[in-house]
Amino acid sequence: MSVLVLGGSGQVARALMAQGDDVPLVLRGRPALDFDAPDQIPALLTDIKPRLILNAAAYTAVDKAENEPEAADRANHLGPRLLAAYAAAHGIPLLHISTDYVFDGSKRGPYVEEDATGPTGVYGASKLAGEHAVLASGAQAIILRTAWVYAAEGKNFVRTMLGAAQRVPKLRVVADQIGNPSCADDLAAAMLAITRRILAEGFQPEFGGVFHASGTGATSWYHFAVEIFRLAAAHGRPMPEVEPIATADYPTPAKRPANSQLDCGKLERVFGLALPRWQKSLARVVDKVCAAP
Repeated sequence: MSVLVLGGSGQVARALMAQGDDVPLVLRGRPALDFDAPDQIPALLTDIKPRLILNAAAYTAVDKAENEPEAADRANHLGPRLLAAYAAAHGIPLLHISTDYVFDGSKRGPYVEEDATGPTGVYGASKLAGEHAVLASGAQAIILRTAWVYAAEGKNFVRTMLGAAQRVPKLRVVADQIGNPSCADDLAAAMLAITRRILAEGFQPEFGGVFHASGTGATSWYHFAVEIFRLAAAHGRPMPEVEPIATADYPTPAKRPANSQLDCGKLERVFGLALPRWQKSLARVVDKVCAAP
């Protein structure tokens, strides 16, 4: 029986498909799976009859969500609710990706899973509603909250910075937001490790609930950018001047959490998994981007 991966050409879905040769993965995204057309979802699930669902599909345009709350809610709340209802009805596990944006960012130090949530924008609110729907469904559900996801492909901070460096000699980057950069490859590897364990020994009671799964170590966007350019310089890429600025100097439609650090100890205690240090994974991704023609 298949393991259904939802997310189409997204960073995590692509990483899952690249690493999961030993798992019977089936990938679906738009137009076959479209949370804007929810009536399609039950028929798709019935046709595939998955043994397990990995949901990496989401509406992730944080600023755009402020003007498109209905679209964000369909993808991040109502869609996952349908998936969870199917999973509960058929007794199959669901691994669902969520976000650090469910927190308001006011805590000092890393957030643990039990900390009070308080999203400050539409995106975070829609993802939190999705969490609640998945947990309320009664499904064998695992929610993985992650943060600052990047990869060698797709739209993300690493690729944006490398592209900008080719065009301008100086960049201004926010220095007062702290978080854990998370490589999509590492997140996918953790999801596949959990999947293999479930397929081998069944879903255990301690597997259910919310887990944090982000890169090891914290940094600011500013220091993240500096490290990106340092690594890229070894490939002959330009190294622009980077000016640290405050969040107030770079206003955006959606408010970002000042602190996005996630404590991932529970993931290690239950599954024996810890994502690598962000610097190590970043070096691998920058090498891959810079080696591309």
